[in-house]
Parts: sequence; structure tokens; C-alpha cells
Amino acid sequence: MQISAFFPTRDIGTDPARMRDWAQAAEDLGYDHIEVPDHVFGATARGDWKPVYTDKDTFHETFTTMAFLAAVTKKVGLTSGVLILPQRQTGLVAKQAAQVDVLSGGRLRLGVGVGWNHVEYQALNAQWTARGAMQSEQIDVMRRLWTGELVTFQGKFHTLDSVNILPAPVRKSIPIWFGGSSDAAIRRAARIGDGWMPIMAPDDAGKAALDKLRGYLREYGRAPDTYGLEAWIRVTGPDPSVWAPQVEAWRALGVQIATLYPVYTIPNYDAQIDMLRRFKETVSG
Repeated sequence: MQISAFFPTRDIGTDPARMRDWAQAAEDLGYDHIEVPDHVFGATARGDWKPVYTDKDTFHETFTTMAFLAAVTKKVGLTSGVLILPQRQTGLVAKQAAQVDVLSGGRLRLGVGVGWNHVEYQALNAQWTARGAMQSEQIDVMRRLWTGELVTFQGKFHTLDSVNILPAPVRKSIPIWFGGSSDAAIRRAARIGDGWMPIMAPDDAGKAALDKLRGYLREYGRAPDTYGLEAWIRVTGPDPSVWAPQVEAWRALGVQIATLYPVYTIPNYDAQIDMLRRFKETVSG
């Protein structure tokens, strides 16, 4: 099982040297991927709506951060976890992703989602109610653009007339993995994704969602055994005895990548590195 280090965007601070040291420590420990989260705006609670994070939380910009990490590492994979794609201009995302892939020597994997924060959509002048359909079309457009060839496309949300993106990604494409656990998200991941990376526990609901994904893959004529799977293991404290059962349960279900996703504050840098070390030992042991 591969392991992915979740970039501690809210706790790492703003010192570039500290971010470099964290990334190099993850790479030196043998992590296969570094996962950078995404949000553009912070938001305060309003009415019945309460955000998971607030206007006091720091979110480093996803593509800029991955480009920086590409420069200070040598081989670790870089992943957005997950980029809220329908909030953004498709051509710009395709361009930024291609550039990070070039700068990293082909190490980028693009994790995408549709998000949960309608306040952020509104602030970005993006369509909340059409986000699923928008995401599907965006994937098609980006994959066309990444070839480097001239693209003409007419869709519901995009009109392109003989345009291209250069430099193209190293591999002329970039793997796209989907977050989300709704039925629509799972079906979309099975239909057009290269992998699935939900935040779920390996309980009955998690197993049912995975069975649903594999059923959809067969429906679309795709092989479940070669499809990418990453489990985000949500934890509320630094206790490997709690992590280990989830790791083993996901491993038994055929998941190839495990990501430790702390939902608690870890403001101390040494504690952040210690958590990486102990999760590596948990998965390897």
C-alpha cells in the first residue's frame, strides 16, 4: 500500500523554509505522494449554515503550493486533494495543472471534487446548482487541451475555437481522481475518472460505496481491478492504534493508497513530522 502525506495547510504557517522542510521530510520518510487541499475563501457562519473551516483558517493556494513543492522535492508525487473544479475557469486549471506537471517532471495527479460550500461558489461567481454537469464537461475539455493540439469544442459551458495549451503535460495527459461519496459523484468517477479518493470509513457504508463504484465501473466496461483507489483516513487524535484498523480494513478492500487526514490542529512542526513517521510505521508494519 502506498502512502500520501496530507499537506498541513492550516497549521504549517507561512515560512517557506518550514514548508520545504516538511515536504523533504515526507519524501525522506518514503511517502509516495503529498496531497495539497483546496479552498479559495474563508467564510463565517450564517443562518443554519456553519462552515467546516472559518475565516481564521489558512489555505495555501493549491497550484502555487504544488509548484513550490515540485521545486524542493525530487520524486514524491504531487496531488490536489481535492481541487473544487467547477469553481474555476477550465482553461486556467488545465494550464496550471500542465505547468505543475512540467515543473515536477510528470509527478502530478489531479484530485477533483464539486465541493460542499455554496458560499464559496457564490463569492467566485460560479454555478452551484450546475456543478456536477460542469465538472463532467471540464474533464473532457481539459483532456483535450492537454494533448497540445488545437481544440475546437462546443458544449453547454464551453466554447473553444482552435485553441491549445503549451507546454503540454509531460505525459500529454494528467491522471484525474475524484473525491465525493454521493451516488452522482461515484457514478461520475466510474464513468470518467482514473481513480476515486473519498473521505469515508471502511464500515458498512464505505464498503457499500466501494461496491457501488465497482458496479458502475463494470457497467461502463471498465476493469475494477486496475482502477485507482485512495482512502482518506480521518482521525481526531495522534493515536496509531486507532489508525491501524482502518488501514488494514481498507487494504483488505483493495485500496492502493492510504492518506492520514487529521481533523484536529497540529500547530507544532515536530508533532507534524512525528505524525508522518508514525503513520508510515503503521502502514508498513
